[in-house]
Amino acid sequence: MEQGKQGVMVAKVMPQHLQNPIEQLQGRFKELETRFRVWLSKQSLAVEAAVVTTTSAAQGAAIGAFMGTLTADSAATFPTPPPNTSLNPQAMASLKQAQALSGGPLIQARNFAVMTGVNAGISCVLKRLRGKEDVQSSMAAAFGSGAMFSLVSGMGGPNQATNAVTSGLFFALVQGGLFQIGQKFSQPPAEDIHYVKTRSMLQNLGLQSYEKNFKRGLLTDNTLPLLTDSALRDVKIPPGPRLLILDHIERDADLKEKRGSRR
Repeated sequence: MEQGKQGVMVAKVMPQHLQNPIEQLQGRFKELETRFRVWLSKQSLAVEAAVVTTTSAAQGAAIGAFMGTLTADSAATFPTPPPNTSLNPQAMASLKQAQALSGGPLIQARNFAVMTGVNAGISCVLKRLRGKEDVQSSMAAAFGSGAMFSLVSGMGGPNQATNAVTSGLFFALVQGGLFQIGQKFSQPPAEDIHYVKTRSMLQNLGLQSYEKNFKRGLLTDNTLPLLTDSALRDVKIPPGPRLLILDHIERDADLKEKRGSRR
């Protein structure tokens, strides 16, 4: 009888112990990501920019390589002019643009790596220097990535400098428009007006999933300068995110000034 009870207990405990492997992997990935963010936030600007640029470029290269496998067949349809053939400069520039946009895996991996790496690197530097991420920073990063894409991909033709500026402006305008549209559709509802700064801080740190913890503990925007490790612990925020939040408050000039004036 006792063994039967133990068997039932094991049967009930096993499903809780053996959780969904996908959820376990997601939890471990989030934990590693949090530790990585904590480590990165303590590095110098040069190190942080280099790491962010490299990782983003690697991700862009992977996406570009995949896209290149889809466009490899179309790239083969473009004729390659003989070396001694003289073409109209505009026709040659159009041919290079078409080849750049429909290249194979290696070409697309290079193009996407440049776009994503430069964009992320500039965004990282501006965010660290300015302490915020807004439409100006987004457009500046897009301009740099567009200009570098034009130079690296060969889309510039004979007037590379002019076309690099034109491509940069086009990328900046598109990115600025998308940023504004995203901001318009992501306006907080009326009942969340007390958590605007909190939400922005958590989004910049990649910790937006903990917004509900702040609301549960009534940690509004007015309490940000007063936050302590124990207060964050009381609302069930893990150690890693707590370190990132407190470090952000120490780095933010406005919050740091308010915290000093209240002591």
